[in-house]
Amino acid sequence: MAVFKVDTSTAFVFVAVPPAPKVVNRQTGEIALDKETGAKMMTVGLTIADDGEANLYTVSVPETGLSEGLAVGMPVALTGLKARDWENEFNGQKRHGISFRAAAVTSLVPVQG
Repeated sequence: MAVFKVDTSTAFVFVAVPPAPKVVNRQTGEIALDKETGAKMMTVGLTIADDGEANLYTVSVPETGLSEGLAVGMPVALTGLKARDWENEFNGQKRHGISFRAAAVTSLVPVQG
């Protein structure tokens, strides 16, 4: 399947759904692991607004690539966002779509200290 880099340099990106573990198997509760590092994979819902249009995307991110304390409405920066097309068959029905993965989701809110 093809993988494409996604440029968000002109976009406004903010958290719409806080990070949660990415479940591979709902029956067993198995959590996805990053194939390269073994880190637990997380999903975060992001609203990406650009050119007068905004969309919600679910993005997979290694747990090690998430800023602490990501909350709904928080502006963030994305590092290494990529889109990949996918297709599978389940119970005789073909499904397809696009999945998104980033190396990091970083808060743009200054840390209070």
